[in-house]
Amino acid sequence: MDITVTFPSGAVRRFPAGTQAGEILSDREFAAPPSPIVAVLANNALSSLSYPIDINCRLSPVLLASREGAGIYRRSLCFLAAIAAREAFPGRRLVLGHSLGHGYLYYFDGQGEVAAEDLAALGARLRELASRRLPIRRQVIAYEEAIRYFQEARQADTVLLLKNRNEPKVPVYFCGDFMDLAHAPLVPDTGLLSVFDLTAYPPGFLLRYPPWNHPQRMASFEENPVLAAIYREYKDWGKILGVSCVGHLNDLIAERRVREFIQVAEALHDKKIALIADRINERRDTVKVVLIAGPSSSGKTTFSKKLAVQLRVLGRNPVLLAQDDYFVPRELTPRDEEGNYDFESLAAIDVGLLNRQLLALEAGEEVEIPRFDFHSGQRRPAGVRLRLPGRGVVLLEGIHCLNDELTPAIPAGSKYKAYVSALTQLNLDDHNRISTTDNRLLRRIVRDHQFRGRPAGGTLSMWQSVRNGEDRNIFPFQNTADSAFNSALDYELSVLKVYAEPLLKTVKPDHPKFHEALRLLSFIANFAPIPPGWVPDYSILREFIGESAFNY
Repeated sequence: MDITVTFPSGAVRRFPAGTQAGEILSDREFAAPPSPIVAVLANNALSSLSYPIDINCRLSPVLLASREGAGIYRRSLCFLAAIAAREAFPGRRLVLGHSLGHGYLYYFDGQGEVAAEDLAALGARLRELASRRLPIRRQVIAYEEAIRYFQEARQADTVLLLKNRNEPKVPVYFCGDFMDLAHAPLVPDTGLLSVFDLTAYPPGFLLRYPPWNHPQRMASFEENPVLAAIYREYKDWGKILGVSCVGHLNDLIAERRVREFIQVAEALHDKKIALIADRINERRDTVKVVLIAGPSSSGKTTFSKKLAVQLRVLGRNPVLLAQDDYFVPRELTPRDEEGNYDFESLAAIDVGLLNRQLLALEAGEEVEIPRFDFHSGQRRPAGVRLRLPGRGVVLLEGIHCLNDELTPAIPAGSKYKAYVSALTQLNLDDHNRISTTDNRLLRRIVRDHQFRGRPAGGTLSMWQSVRNGEDRNIFPFQNTADSAFNSALDYELSVLKVYAEPLLKTVKPDHPKFHEALRLLSFIANFAPIPPGWVPDYSILREFIGESAFNY
């Protein structure tokens, strides 16, 4: 039986059913691609080159020099690192920690710093494996076979992960005699993984990879002390909570012990916010404005409200303002390179009005704050007049708040900057981390549907534009923060699953972001659900799922 394959150019070819995607892409249609082909989109589903195509489809290549290709490269490099560590140090357990810049922090469980000679040996083994161009192939095996393999390989976290799955067939990737779960496509062979760097970074090392737009060239390493401090702190929280992987969380849910876990996770949040309030209060004689920034769906708004509560405990009287209420009218909004309104640009904010009102408040004057109507695209008076009370402090939240160009009229000594982001410390298992971007994306999908009526496909379509804005307007300023707060909750993805799963299933195969919906569905399938009613009404998570004790 033959199948019909339609290429991006419109050309149509016939192939035997079951032909691997990589063989089809050897067609003359794809001669001399601008960068290596690492996967395919088959009817908008992302698949590896070893995937058998058995139905009529539209087929297009995924290049290494693309966002999707970069994700495949990074996952594949982690796969290769697991092989290299097992061969070089068979008695050790290599654990993937968190991302840091263009790299992942790894450490050997139960060990201190990695010796220089050990790091050199690991790097040599990685380069040897890459030079051998070993094939990486996707297969499907029986559930019992997968459990047996990972038990024998002493991958307890992977066994726990499989306990929450009940598919009789388990997709995996093989390279030689090494096997790992197939969470998403990998490159077709190890020869594509030659660009990397190993850097000592106590308590482990960084496995660094190239940026997506320059996949054949390593970028210089840039220290990020704010993110590093957040992750160190959150790893300590993980030890307190006793949960480091999804399988441990699923066990808590199955054993009906997760409600106490939720309470402790929320208490750690409140404790950290209280500490930040203490630091602000220590500078009460000088600080007049607290600036709160963070990427999309980081929980900035609820953090601001919870911080206000803690400041009131200390005798301060906070006034909350939102940067978004100072948007210029829609017709004055700048446009991006594609001609769309660029709401992420600083030029979309009426900086002059904002600074005049901040100075007036600081001088004890009364101002009428604006309210931006996102439906009409116009700013209007909110009907609320504010005066900064005694012992008052302004809390201003928005994506540009760490950028001094937003508040040029406010002296540096009068400002306190807080950075908020959702940086989960949970891993799927030892070799596969949970992307903090995916965590935020799932929050955004749920919130957009709950409060803005936007379907999941719409959120997926705009997400890259949002991320581009973050790269320009938020991340370059994160190291200027006086304090950083991690808004991630280790239990939240089990709650978000309840909302996100049906929303993602509305994204159909004819949607250009269908492959992203499938990837996220596969990801959240690893989590046992938690009833939303168990989430405290003061939780940051309520900003996204609704029924918060705070008004927005």
